[in-house]
Amino acid sequence: MTEKEYALFLGCMVPNRLPHLEYSFRRVVNHLDSENLIHDIEGFGCCPEPIGFPGMDNMTWLTLATRNLTVAEEQNMDIMTLCTGCFESLKTASVKLKHEPKLMEKVNKHLGKVGREYKGTVEVKHISQFFYEDIGLDKLKRNVVKKLDNIKVAAHYGCHLLRPSEILAFDDPHNPTKFDELIEATGATSVMYLRRDYCCGAGTKSLDGNVAAEMVMEKLRQVARVGADCMSVLCPFCFLQFDLGQEMASKAFKDSYDVPYQIPVLYYPQLLGLSFGIDPKEFDFKRHRIKVKPLLEKIDAVAVPAI
Repeated sequence: MTEKEYALFLGCMVPNRLPHLEYSFRRVVNHLDSENLIHDIEGFGCCPEPIGFPGMDNMTWLTLATRNLTVAEEQNMDIMTLCTGCFESLKTASVKLKHEPKLMEKVNKHLGKVGREYKGTVEVKHISQFFYEDIGLDKLKRNVVKKLDNIKVAAHYGCHLLRPSEILAFDDPHNPTKFDELIEATGATSVMYLRRDYCCGAGTKSLDGNVAAEMVMEKLRQVARVGADCMSVLCPFCFLQFDLGQEMASKAFKDSYDVPYQIPVLYYPQLLGLSFGIDPKEFDFKRHRIKVKPLLEKIDAVAVPAI
């Protein structure tokens, strides 16, 4: 295990709408006695998001992303993100500027207007890389006290963790396995299913809500078909799309689909924390729109009181 230290980049979605996901990460890191590797620093702004913004004004998008890199660079730290969208934006800026000196010069000209300059020293990681590369599967497994060996989990990698692979370089974009390995470190089974590499649909929501809902339902249909007990995600946008979006899509398409989907959705640190024996009440599952209680009862093989 490495002992590299990181500036934690919270992004916008997690602190504004899903603070319990942030807590789950911090709680698990604390359980692993690795909290000294994660630091909160002031000055970060929006990543900004990697879908619509670059299409409207790529230089502004790149400059804003790079400004965040300078904040971490001032502290001589790399960045770790809780969100795969933030990961893509910041990692893209980091990689592009490292390989394109003329582009860095242009960006620094803009940054100079606010008294900043990027030197190109910051690396960007997502929390999944932290667990896989820095903590390591062996240490995760050693901390498991409640092996989830009766649980089948459908992994949703999402788009922004894998593509563009030549920049993000996390895993094979066509046949990824690292998130499956992280899930199976808990003792659970990561199940294969059709449409596994499909987008959650969040990026299309502002353009056509019906298309986004259809994408959610098609993915859920395949997850239900293989009998998964839950889904696990690595991104707050994907979490919302399959948790809140599942409830909304099920109502919108109740006459089109036979299966009444009620598939719990867990952010990976929540799943990991359950295997560590952390009290489920700490993860504030009341905030989930799809009830997690049936999953918890299956894990414990006993009735679980209201959470």
